[in-house]
Amino acid sequence: MPVIKIEMFPGRTLEQKRAIAKAVTDSFVAAANATPQSVHILFSEIAQDDWAVAGQLCSDRAAAAQSDKT
Repeated sequence: MPVIKIEMFPGRTLEQKRAIAKAVTDSFVAAANATPQSVHILFSEIAQDDWAVAGQLCSDRAAAAQSDKT
């Protein structure tokens, strides 16, 4: 039973999550010769305050990018 974990920022709609789940399942089934029923997908939404890239919180990176646009 493959378990695929997808960690992302909050904000995706249920329709988007459904589309992601279908696309990931279809890809895994094709690549791994698995059955769709065996593929489990877990979505975890992580706040930008709880995620860092290159030593900087993503919330700070987003704020900096926004201020660069103005």
